[in-house]
Amino acid sequence: MSGAVPLLATSGLTKIFGRLTALRGQSISLNAGEIVGVIGPNGSGKSTFFNLVTGFLRPNAGEVRLNGTPIQTLAPARIARLGIARTFQGTRLFAGLSVLENVRAAAQLRHPSSMLDAVLGTPRLRAVERAVNASAEELLGLVDLRRHAHRRAGDLPYGDQRRLELVRALATGPSLLMLDEPAAGMDASETRRLLELISEIRHRYKLGVIVVEHDMDLIMNLCDRIQVLAAGETVFEGSPAAVQAHPRVREVYLGHE
Repeated sequence: MSGAVPLLATSGLTKIFGRLTALRGQSISLNAGEIVGVIGPNGSGKSTFFNLVTGFLRPNAGEVRLNGTPIQTLAPARIARLGIARTFQGTRLFAGLSVLENVRAAAQLRHPSSMLDAVLGTPRLRAVERAVNASAEELLGLVDLRRHAHRRAGDLPYGDQRRLELVRALATGPSLLMLDEPAAGMDASETRRLLELISEIRHRYKLGVIVVEHDMDLIMNLCDRIQVLAAGETVFEGSPAAVQAHPRVREVYLGHE
């Protein structure tokens, strides 16, 4: 709809570490239900962008807006409660807890209860526990991990651990899902399953999704638009086909044929 406020919008986003400008003047927007890829060589500013949006870093200049509201000064936990969930390049599961316990822990953010509820065992607490369990069961079924619900998360194969981390992010009930190299360490068949899973998540939950990834097959087949970064600056933004055809992109990232 014309004039609608984007789900996420950054403008003039800049981060400087000493003499290094990790990101300069970056701007991007994303609507609900849209998948946008962010690509670029190592050191191009992709991780800095993720950390600025999710509150792990503060920008030297620029804004991050979620549904039109500035969030760049908020703490990561506050940003997560507002609806931004992320995964990391390496898994950050509670390895000693079960698969189900990992998802339940994340779902508590979406279904909070008070200390008084816990002490008194109130009807509200029982309702929250039912909601958490139902959400966890649904999400584990989505990634075919329900049969592993009581298995130690650290004992899962790597591909299943990556899917569990994605499910744990979903369990917080986000409006924006940020995936940092979700296909890292996966083989070709696991990457195909991941592509199908992210597409299904987008349609089922009407989420906005931002993906940072080096696997070009995944990015080109998954994303509606792609932004290309190099040396902290935006080189180009457009459709997958336009990105593949752009000479500057081919020079700095995809290489010449």
